[in-house]
Amino acid sequence: MPRYFPLETPLAFDCVRSDLLRFDWQQRSADFSMPNDEEHILRVTFNADVIARLLDEMPLSIEIDPSTNEGLVPHHFAYRVEGAPFSENQPEDWRVVLGSLKHFRFVTGRGCLDVLTKGEPEFAVVAERG
Repeated sequence: MPRYFPLETPLAFDCVRSDLLRFDWQQRSADFSMPNDEEHILRVTFNADVIARLLDEMPLSIEIDPSTNEGLVPHHFAYRVEGAPFSENQPEDWRVVLGSLKHFRFVTGRGCLDVLTKGEPEFAVVAERG
């Protein structure tokens, strides 16, 4: 059974109206739109290597019975997750190479970004780069 632990972000916003704009593998960062703010984005950066997946809500909704999720907060954006299939089903070899991994999930109205990493996400509101 997945357990969700909400993370604090620099500002509160309705994630249902947000979207993932881009994911930069080299910078290990993801940019998300912020409702009612065309000039800024929320950038999430990871200070360690990542294993990531991007998907829309349909596959996520059928991956596991949603009624078994614990700790989800309506319209919340960022979580640390324990016991979800994405992290539990990774090859053991990756765990040996990368070490102990944490699972983070970022939810928008259009999809989800799952990240496995040894590090912690860092949040920053930055000017939209166009």
